[in-house]
Amino acid sequence: MGFYERTVLPRIVHLTCGAPHIAELRARVMQGLSGDVVEIGFGSGHNVPHYPEGVGRVLAVDPSLTGRKLAAKRLARSPVPVEFVGLDGEVLPLAVASVDAALSTFTLCTIPDVGRALTELRRVVRPGGTVHFLEHGLSPDPRVAARQRRLTPLQRRIGGGCHLDRPIRDLIVDAGFEVESLRNYHLKGPRVFGYMYEGVARPA
Repeated sequence: MGFYERTVLPRIVHLTCGAPHIAELRARVMQGLSGDVVEIGFGSGHNVPHYPEGVGRVLAVDPSLTGRKLAAKRLARSPVPVEFVGLDGEVLPLAVASVDAALSTFTLCTIPDVGRALTELRRVVRPGGTVHFLEHGLSPDPRVAARQRRLTPLQRRIGGGCHLDRPIRDLIVDAGFEVESLRNYHLKGPRVFGYMYEGVARPA
């Protein structure tokens, strides 16, 4: 990981993913979280202010040490303890069925082997538990999808591996989850970057 990925990119993501309208979506998708929660792609801690009262502990997974530094003030104010447990969502250092829920926001676009990461979540979330997700991905509009596919190689280079064209719902189902609720919509702005998948899934 070079200087750009290590130091510059986390700050760009911190700014772009910290907008007030995004905070509202974070708070909404996190409703119903409770118990021990593993959060992949913790980043700079934008979700911290929105953890519901029922959350007892968050086990954070993220490769960016810069992101942790940017999260310091939020962590200091958080009533929910946050423990950093790993760097890689593809290999979670957690036991089988050891957490009550999982949280992923703007993360599944960047993990190299996203299927493996989702399979890991399937392994560690207890039966009856939930996975809450807020992700951008492949649009059903053929014209938008075509542009997403054309732009993804460039986006991956400048966006830390970010894919614009991942079919998030299909990936979650293929990993052994049943999607319990799902909202799809375009964010304001360029449509190639903002087709959203917001929902909750359970191990099937």
